[in-house]
Amino acid sequence: MTSASSATATLAAPQRMKYRETRRLIRTYSRSFSSMVGLVIVVLFLGIAAFGPLLAPYPEDAYGAVDFSAKLLPPSSEHWFGTDQVGSDILSRVLIGARTTLQIGLTVTGIAILIGVPLGMIAGMTSGWLPEVIMRVTDIFLSIPGLILAIAIVGALGPGIGNAMVALALVWWPGYVRLVQAKTLSQRNETYVDAARALGAGPLRVVFVHVLPNCLSPIIVKASMDMGLAILGAASLGFLGLGAQPPYPEWGAMVSTGRSYLPNWWWCTLFPGLAIYFTVLGFNLMGDGLRDVLDPRQR
Repeated sequence: MTSASSATATLAAPQRMKYRETRRLIRTYSRSFSSMVGLVIVVLFLGIAAFGPLLAPYPEDAYGAVDFSAKLLPPSSEHWFGTDQVGSDILSRVLIGARTTLQIGLTVTGIAILIGVPLGMIAGMTSGWLPEVIMRVTDIFLSIPGLILAIAIVGALGPGIGNAMVALALVWWPGYVRLVQAKTLSQRNETYVDAARALGAGPLRVVFVHVLPNCLSPIIVKASMDMGLAILGAASLGFLGLGAQPPYPEWGAMVSTGRSYLPNWWWCTLFPGLAIYFTVLGFNLMGDGLRDVLDPRQR
């Protein structure tokens, strides 16, 4: 009976430690007012992206419905954000455009992680000519301003939301290579890695079981911040006419179209611009909070 109880306690101890660690992380995050504001903004954005078509009062206006009798109406009880130059309800376009914005952020960040993390692991865990080639190519990409390079890539591929996401993903991956390579170099000679090798663990097991899990925290923090930056980059390309094309409900393209009607019809640019601003702010504040929680040096 005593041995059984001891075995049960031994099995339960890691669960209790994990539970206490989770509570500590939640408590640390919740103590930061700005981090909680960012989390609320991100959750609200995700909710709008998920249910935008259901919340939009005029969903048909999001994809180019024309009603010149309602052209450029100011904000009112019928059209909370006013209407644009073809009579489309701006609130509906902003709500439905949130899904497009989320798609852009997830696609760009996901592709960048899928490219950058494996290359960073290879550069950090191996030696010889291969990591040198990876890091020199990475340095070349990092030496060019990201938005300028994205504009050049979209200019070569042609304007469009798909090409804009590809261009931004090709701009974003070098940052993950640098981050993961530096973290891997600091981890590969740690005692627990040497012990795993001594016990017969192969290179893949060392990488995926021991090294990569210890690189996840900075990757998560960077990804949360890159979501906001990717959204801002896509909005910039849309503003320049290289991203989503009207009447596609994308916030940057809406700001670009509405700038022709400033200052008299200010609502055409104000509300899409505020949507971009608060979304990017939310992801940045949430990323700062995650960094404070997950980075031991910050604690």
